[in-house]
Amino acid sequence: MATSSQPQVLIVEDEHAQREVLAYNLEAEGCHVLQAENGDEALLAVAEHAPDLIILDWMLPHVSGIEICRRLKSRAQTRAIPIIMLSARSEEVDRVRGLETGADDYVVKPYSVVELMARVRTQLRRVRPSSVGEKLHYQDIVLDAETHKVFRGEQPIRLGPTEFRLLATFLEKPGRVWARDQLLDRVWGRDIFVDTRTVDVHVGRLRKALCQYGGDDPLRTVRGAGYALG
Repeated sequence: MATSSQPQVLIVEDEHAQREVLAYNLEAEGCHVLQAENGDEALLAVAEHAPDLIILDWMLPHVSGIEICRRLKSRAQTRAIPIIMLSARSEEVDRVRGLETGADDYVVKPYSVVELMARVRTQLRRVRPSSVGEKLHYQDIVLDAETHKVFRGEQPIRLGPTEFRLLATFLEKPGRVWARDQLLDRVWGRDIFVDTRTVDVHVGRLRKALCQYGGDDPLRTVRGAGYALG
């Protein structure tokens, strides 16, 4: 079961042994791992789970990894998901093609698992900074994921675990409008049944905590859509 603090990584690899090695090492890094062995499964997993990162093999049956990359990077909903392309193709022209198609990184097989995990951490630091213990800032709000502390101005803000995860989600993508269903998946986890009205309750608690010393409400309700920070 995934927890909201775990970044979700999708492995798209048709070789079972390779998937298992990658899954083992990613789980050791604290990631929740999703797996797909072909392009169709990959697209379905992306649509259902919206992973934080995709590790994508170039050579896949039926639909190639390069085509999957092209499709994902051409869609507004999936364009921002970083993709690390794995390939036995080591020529410069292949690397350039992979990167020009939209891959955020390109790793040649056989690869060092230690190096690949370092590249994974680099990409996750960009899209899920709270998951790797970094401080998040927005105006006068500071969230320290490592020490689990929140400040607004000089004042400490005491938050429950759910409100803390909610704030981290908002701080990672200021301005983005999150639908209630998306917040449920991100904060509570896809495997836990929670009514969408619960989101409203916890957003209300977060608002109250952030505004307890005065100041403007930084959270915005978007009618018919959800919530946003800023």
